[in-house]
Amino acid sequence: MNNKFETNAIRTQLARSQNLEHSVPMYLTSSFVFEDAEDMRASFAEEKERNIYSRYSNPNSSEFIDKVCQMEGAEAGFAFASGMAAVFSTFAALLESGDHILSARSIFGSTHALFNNFFPKWNISHSYFKINELETIEELITPHTKILYAESPTNPGVDILDLEALGNIAKKHKLILIIDNCFASPYLQQPIKYGADLVIHSGTKLMDGQGRVLAGVTVGNSILIDKIYRFSRMSGPALSPFNAWVLSKSLETLAVRVDRHCENALKLAEFLEGHDKVNWVRYPFLKSHPKYEIAKKQMKAGGCVVAFEVKGGLEAGQQFFDSIKLLSLSANLGDSRSIVTHPASTTHSKLTEQERAETGITDGMVRVSVGLEHIDDIIGDITQALS
Repeated sequence: MNNKFETNAIRTQLARSQNLEHSVPMYLTSSFVFEDAEDMRASFAEEKERNIYSRYSNPNSSEFIDKVCQMEGAEAGFAFASGMAAVFSTFAALLESGDHILSARSIFGSTHALFNNFFPKWNISHSYFKINELETIEELITPHTKILYAESPTNPGVDILDLEALGNIAKKHKLILIIDNCFASPYLQQPIKYGADLVIHSGTKLMDGQGRVLAGVTVGNSILIDKIYRFSRMSGPALSPFNAWVLSKSLETLAVRVDRHCENALKLAEFLEGHDKVNWVRYPFLKSHPKYEIAKKQMKAGGCVVAFEVKGGLEAGQQFFDSIKLLSLSANLGDSRSIVTHPASTTHSKLTEQERAETGITDGMVRVSVGLEHIDDIIGDITQALS
């Protein structure tokens, strides 16, 4: 039976044990036992599909991965202890010394640090393309380019990249297209439909949705996932069974939560667009967004993040943050609680001033992860802080 997204999120679960539990239990075990010597030999020889050790697989992790694969239309996946563990392990498993990454310039600060501070030690190079100049991508491809990488929507500027255009370029040049889909969640966007080979998520964000656990997951092409799995079972970044159980439960409410996030975020963006203390507002489903039509094509709704710039630069921005009363000052996003962040001094503070300018991060930029509180209260707190 071909069930809908929301039904699969709830009904995809492990087979019940002899206890006939309705809700899947936690499998808080580091290892699993074998029936006899032959069972153990065959299991380690991979002649059987079964759990051996929770660094390799665990029933709770498997259920979480299965749900994300169904949501994204992926063949297979692997779950990690954090979103950045997913990013690092995915690249490390697929790249060799001498390989080249071609990435969008607007990416998460920690991913930028990987490309610039760590991968060069292993002779892995990278180039950046500007998100508004996709026509320049092919000029940057070299004989050593293996991966084409992007986030959409981007962090923290909430810019949009045309996933179909990226998919066509990757296919033409036989590149592995990897998309970080964290800001959208699989409920709003499925990059594999547009040609992505792999999709990465920080499960810490909308997937958990309540700021409780760290997690990451990569899903997509089964041949590529097998390489990632074999690297990860040796290097050990596996997701804990407890966090996997929490996330699998969280995915049951992903659709209803994200619907409310998006409804609130659009109302906040529309309000800010008319505020005299705000220079500009960026939200994918605002008609003023330069990539509005592309966002409407590839996303169901605009997501939970709104970016805007307070008039008055750094001093006005700091005054705004010091005046916030209800919303949280934190670096997370996708939480049930609304969060305001100053990217220039927090999540992207390791970038130089020029690097921040290249990605559209100004001193007065504010990133709001719009939560599930009543929209009147969210707007009320931001209004008093701006005034």
